[in-house]
Amino acid sequence: MRLFAAVLPPPSAIDELAAFVRELKALPGADKLRWTEPAGWHFTLAFLDEVPDALRPDLEERLRRGARRTSPFELQLYRSGRFGQRALWAGARGELATLRRLAERAYAAGSEAGLAMEETQRFVPHLTLARSGGGRRQTHPPEVDLVPYAAELDAFAGTPWTVDHLSLVRSTLPVGGAAGERPRYEEVARWPLECSR
Repeated sequence: MRLFAAVLPPPSAIDELAAFVRELKALPGADKLRWTEPAGWHFTLAFLDEVPDALRPDLEERLRRGARRTSPFELQLYRSGRFGQRALWAGARGELATLRRLAERAYAAGSEAGLAMEETQRFVPHLTLARSGGGRRQTHPPEVDLVPYAAELDAFAGTPWTVDHLSLVRSTLPVGGAAGERPRYEEVARWPLECSR
């Protein structure tokens, strides 16, 4: 099963951002971007990849312990960012140090459960909104310049909410690469953040 640990924004935060993104889709060239679906918006803390059934109970226990050692914290969808011309994303503000600690604990849970975790770069809290067509190793100029989209999104500041649980999410990739088909995400487990301050 292809899994990742994540923070899932509440429906109210998703709705606020979705309303703003609808305006971005009216910008020139928006139809050439691959927009992600609001139902799948999340902050990935640790990508766990294919998790064998035999390792899942230990992984889940380690994630539960990491959640239990973390206090609930405030987060807010805020402004924008981009990975070059490859991806446009919404950022976050609030108690980012706690979010980073939770990401470190999720990564450690995967590693200690015996998963072959990829080396990670510095954790950048982001919620991917759109991708350009080229991918990481694009050899030609992108069809759409993401800079104007990021500039528009810089005006966005959502309503803060309290992150009170850690989620384990299953990612199901499209079969056969059908046009317009996107990955599907399903929360398969969650653990409350329990540490008192």
